Amino acid sequence: MVETTTSKPTAEEIDDLRKSIKRLNSVAGQMKMDLHDLAEGLPTDYENLLDTAQKTYDIFRQLDTLKKQLKTWEEL
Repeated sequence: MVETTTSKPTAEEIDDLRKSIKRLNSVAGQMKMDLHDLAEGLPTDYENLLDTAQKTYDIFRQLDTLKKQLKTWEEL
């Protein structure tokens, strides 16, 4: 994962952060679809609902953090 910093990042660091966001965005989209599929199938596999929802939340939270970091870096 890309380290957050308050100093001006290099172009390479910004590019690496963009790549991380792109990869994580792909994972987040898949998690969202998995959660949707699980919800559509309820009550089947309801035991997996909380775990899948938590994982999906964590991915989107991490994605949000990285996007905010990118915005901050681009404004430096």
